[in-house]
Amino acid sequence: MHICEIHRLGFISGLIQRVKIEAFERMLWRVCKGYTILSYSEIDEYLEDPDTVGQSCSAYHCHVYPYPNSNEERNDVVEGLRTRIQDLHTVLHRTEDYLRQVLNKASESVYTWVIQVKKMKSIYYILNLCSFDVTNKCLIAEVWCPVNDLPTLRRALEEGSRKSGATVPSFVNRIPSNDTPPTLIRTNKFTSGFQSIVEAYGVGNYREVNPAPYTVITFPFLFAVMFGDLGHGMIMALFALWMVLYEDNRKLKRTRNEIWNTFFEGRYIILMMGLFSVYTGLIYNDCFSKSLNIFGSGWNVSAMFKSGNWTWDSTLRTNAFLTLDPIVPGVFKGPYPLGIDPIWNLALNRLTFLNSYKMKMSVIVGIIHMSFGVILGVFNHLHFRKKFNLYLVFLPELLFLLCLFGYLVFMIIYKWLAFSARDSQMAPSILIHFINMFLMQGDGVPPLFPGQVGLQVFLVVIALLSVPVLLLGKPVYLYLLHNGGANLMGMYRVRFCLFLTSRFDFGDVFLHQSIHTIEYCLGCISNTASYLRLWALSLAHAQLSEVLWSMVMRVGLRMDTSLGIMFLVPVFGIFAVLTVSILLVMEGLSAFLHALRLHWVEFQNKFYSGTGIKFVPFAFSLLPSSFEHDGLL
Repeated sequence: MHICEIHRLGFISGLIQRVKIEAFERMLWRVCKGYTILSYSEIDEYLEDPDTVGQSCSAYHCHVYPYPNSNEERNDVVEGLRTRIQDLHTVLHRTEDYLRQVLNKASESVYTWVIQVKKMKSIYYILNLCSFDVTNKCLIAEVWCPVNDLPTLRRALEEGSRKSGATVPSFVNRIPSNDTPPTLIRTNKFTSGFQSIVEAYGVGNYREVNPAPYTVITFPFLFAVMFGDLGHGMIMALFALWMVLYEDNRKLKRTRNEIWNTFFEGRYIILMMGLFSVYTGLIYNDCFSKSLNIFGSGWNVSAMFKSGNWTWDSTLRTNAFLTLDPIVPGVFKGPYPLGIDPIWNLALNRLTFLNSYKMKMSVIVGIIHMSFGVILGVFNHLHFRKKFNLYLVFLPELLFLLCLFGYLVFMIIYKWLAFSARDSQMAPSILIHFINMFLMQGDGVPPLFPGQVGLQVFLVVIALLSVPVLLLGKPVYLYLLHNGGANLMGMYRVRFCLFLTSRFDFGDVFLHQSIHTIEYCLGCISNTASYLRLWALSLAHAQLSEVLWSMVMRVGLRMDTSLGIMFLVPVFGIFAVLTVSILLVMEGLSAFLHALRLHWVEFQNKFYSGTGIKFVPFAFSLLPSSFEHDGLL
């Protein structure tokens, strides 16, 4: 009995498809390790249990469709379903046409609706910034408003109260505040681009000198110094002029191309850069790497033959290059009336001459630009009532800059005026004189003018003495002022009543002034060297233009056969594409970025702090910009 219970058998029955019997048997044999007995038999009759199946379908919410037994009935059902489908398609098409008409009618008003929603959202956003008074019956808002716009604001409040039928009119009260107001710079479509260049560096402090009016001239000029080419400048100016003439075209303003929008917003900047490039191209006498002989060259070759220095047979046959001697009478008539003489385009030493000219010109432009920036700082000192900065900051900075690098500009101009082409071989080296100035030496080198060595020693001493004044002058003065100085440097205590009541830390002031002194003194050297990029970019642009002409355009012009004209058309096309893509776009962008750096770092750091907050008033006129950003315009 015990053994029988342990070894009793179990039974499992079920249904399986006929094709799966063999696989099912093998699987059982392997899983149960052979301890199974499989017995199966085929079922001949169909299983019919419609009630059970119907109840299961109802429980699972199935869609049950009747299936007729005869073919005629099935065909009738299919035909009825086709008719029903056709009716549904007709209804859908009519519904779509109706919805399309509704949407077309609504699209006429969607722009108005968007404006209304934007205005309502903006108004409620501003209302959420207001606060209730103690009676919770009116709203109070503290805002910044330009003084010139106060009458307009009062009139607008009066008109709004009248149209809304308010029992209590709205009014404006001016309240005193010690907070620094935001900065408002009024611009127009011409100056807005240049103001954006300045504010990309930083928004100016309240009533700080704004460099944008001067940037209108200096920025395109410095760009043109690096991009000077008459032909390229004309193409750029014509492209910008086309954008200016069609600036009201909505197709040009509605595009979503960010690159095009950048060009279009800066159309006046591009126009000024193109015009100044035309001007510098005339000065360089460079038009697509070629010189224009408008007034006739000041050099005469025939005078060399008339004087007997050259002969037609021996000189021309035995020399590949000839040198014009300005000492010979009649060879050099005088300077070219406008720009560089066109004969330099044929000279072998053309690059040497242009390098010397552009390098010196870059130094002169840089020193003038930086000196102008230092001078603009005077207006900041006077406006903020810090006259002691005129004597303790501005004067040492200007003396340090002019005594060293201003003297360098003086030597360059003096050498140009004192030595002509006829006695150029006797001209001394400015570099040697400038190095001897710091070494306080001058023996063995012919001077530019009498008393040069003594003047150089005096200028170096003045520059060195200005450094400790710049370093210690302002901290010591403020220290004495905060410790009982009643009337120092003509400044009365009453003007600094607010400044004196604040906490004064001599260490912080001295540290800040030390950093400023080191930065300024080292910056005068590095910034002067930085302006040499004007020479480098101008040289690179001229060389790229010359390479493009010689390797592309000259090849087409050399063909003198009947097919030369047909070959010249694609060559000119290639030349035009490369000129626009490389010289105008790539080189133009490079010169733009370098001019941007010269204004931000070398010019604006002399007087412009750029730590203010821009005044951005609430105005419905600013909403279209958000519409354009959302693609609704």
